[in-house]
Order: sequence, then C-alpha cells, then structure tokens
Amino acid sequence: MTTADAVRAAVGGVTDPELRRPLAELDMIRDVRVDGNTAHVEMVLTIVGCPAATRIEADVRAAALGVAGVSEADIQVGVMTPAERAALTEKLRAGRPARVMPFGPESLTRVIAVTSGKGGVGKSTVTANLAIALAQQGLRVGLIDADVHGFSIPALMGIPAGTMPTRLDDMILPPIAHDVRVISIGMFLQGGDNPGAVAWRGPMLHRTVLQFLTDVYFGDLDVLLLDMPPGTGDVAISVGQILPHAEVLVVTTPQAAASDVAVRSGLVARQTGQSVIGVVENMATMTLPDGSVLDLFGTGGGDDVARALSTAGENVAVLARVPLSMALRAGGDSGEAVVVSSPADPAAIAITALATAVKNRGRGLGGKPLPLAIG
Repeated sequence: MTTADAVRAAVGGVTDPELRRPLAELDMIRDVRVDGNTAHVEMVLTIVGCPAATRIEADVRAAALGVAGVSEADIQVGVMTPAERAALTEKLRAGRPARVMPFGPESLTRVIAVTSGKGGVGKSTVTANLAIALAQQGLRVGLIDADVHGFSIPALMGIPAGTMPTRLDDMILPPIAHDVRVISIGMFLQGGDNPGAVAWRGPMLHRTVLQFLTDVYFGDLDVLLLDMPPGTGDVAISVGQILPHAEVLVVTTPQAAASDVAVRSGLVARQTGQSVIGVVENMATMTLPDGSVLDLFGTGGGDDVARALSTAGENVAVLARVPLSMALRAGGDSGEAVVVSSPADPAAIAITALATAVKNRGRGLGGKPLPLAIG
C-alpha cells in the first residue's frame, strides 16, 4: 500500500457526525495525493454551512497526520453538487422512495409510543431519560417529540436553543444528543429561550407527525421512541393510524386523579391495534435520608392502571416505579439527564432498569423479512 492509499483509507474511515457513516461510504472524499511528507486531501461536505464542517475537517486532518510518513496535511473543503447530493440521499434511503415511511409493520425497528392520560406526570422526562438509557445499553435510538403543542424534548435532552436540523434536499438530518437522534417541532420555530407557540389543529398535527416519520433520516434504528402529547386527541389518533403496530408505554403518577385518566390512553391505543407493553409509575415513593418514606402523591396508581389494562390475553405489568427525585427534577431544568449526571440516584437506577426491561422484552420477528443473503 502506498502512502497515498494509506491516507485515503484513513480519511475515508472518518465518521460523519450527523450521518454516522464513514466519509468514503458517503463519497465525500474526492481526491488524495501525497507530495513528500504532505498529504493533500480534497473532500466535500453535504451543504454550504454544514454545522459539522469544523469537526469533520479536524477529524480528517488528524486522520491524515496519523499516517506514517505524513507530517503535514492540506485539506481542501468543497460542497457536493446537486447531483452528488441526490445520489447521497438515494443511498441513505437504500432504494426507498422519498416520503415513504420506513417504520411500517415490516420494519425491524421497534416503535414505542410513551403516553399519559394527563399532563404534568413527567412523561417527557421519563421518555428523554429512557432514550438515553437505551442508547447507553448499546441500542441505536431515535426520539420524536410528538407533543407538538407542548414540546420539551430538546431542552430535556440538553440540545442548545436555536439548534436546527440540517436539510439535505428533501431529507432532514436530526441533531444527535447522547447518541440519540432527536427531532422536535421546537427546532423549527423561532430560536431563543422562549420559542414561538404552535396553534395547529388536526390536519397540521397529522402532517407534522407524518413528516417526522418519513422525511427525517434516523438511519438504522433498534428503537424509535415517540413522546406523545397527553390524552387521546388528534396526535394519538394519527399515530394509531400511521403506526398501528407500535407498542405503548403508559406513564402515570400514583394518585387516582392521574391513574384513572391514564387508563384511557392505553385503551385508545389498543383500539387502533397497538399493544400496551407496560406502565411506568412516576413520582413514586421517595426514601428520605432518615430512612422514612414519603408518599407525596399516594400509592397504588401504577398497579391500578396495569390491572385495568390487563386482559385475558395480555397481562400488563408495572415496569418501573420512578421515585420522586431532586436530581431528576433539576436535570430536567438544566438539560442534564439524571441517567447521565447522577446514575446512582434512585430515579436514574429505576429508569435504567426500565430500559433493561424494554430492551429484554424484544419484539417478535414472525412474518418480517430479514436482510439475509445466502452465498
């Protein structure tokens, strides 16, 4: 192998931080040559103003300088032509036509909708931390903030205000936080600390959810989580129609005022063909420093929901009881997920155990085409 070949292999192996694929696979390396001890690399980015441009250039430079015999690196950065971008988007879709939803019943990706009967039960906080905990366990995870009117996922995931997804022709590349690909309507609204409110009705809500599912490039996922709006309104009905095979995780707090309503979200999901895989009781019993316990919101709500949603053919269990936690609350305010910032906190332990339970439950592959080749 010549030095130029070694440099090409090294820089081609650099991973694009948005697409999570090697630059060589994405056809982003145009030319490599070596003059003396200087490596000249000509590469192209997907679009003008690519947010990952600085990082990619630095990684390519470091890769070139890591080759024996190279002490200087000259990196020339350009932009893909429209034809090159079109070829790239076609490659990323793996032959799937544009605006065709990749998470249908035949998909190997598990789709889990996290629901609640009412707001204020910590559903979004649980969803964000669950997504990160699943990624920590080695799964490829995507997260859609389907709570269009009350979006909060970007802040909970620690994504800076004003962060915009990258547009690659008609494909949307979502920001990545804690190895989770995240999309939210909040990313498309006016930036700053107080982004604009959304005042949309049914058709616009349906279109938004559908666009998130079809136009956003999540890559090959093990799990796609949807943070659903509370209740049984338009988005719940749309998701039930678009993703009737999705699994549902119901979040409630222990008191009857929340648990009685939470049952309805599970019943509506089941009416559309979705299956309820479990219940999460949030804001559960908290153990105080002196060893005493605090049942601020009562007890038993999670069990009541699980019992009400269980049927002769489907037993629904409480998969986690997440105790009241100052660290969990503070992390939600600061964007520092408790499973990352305070993994020993009782709430973090409970959510990590929830991730393990969800991961181990798996999903049946019966009737699904598997990408196997016999040769």
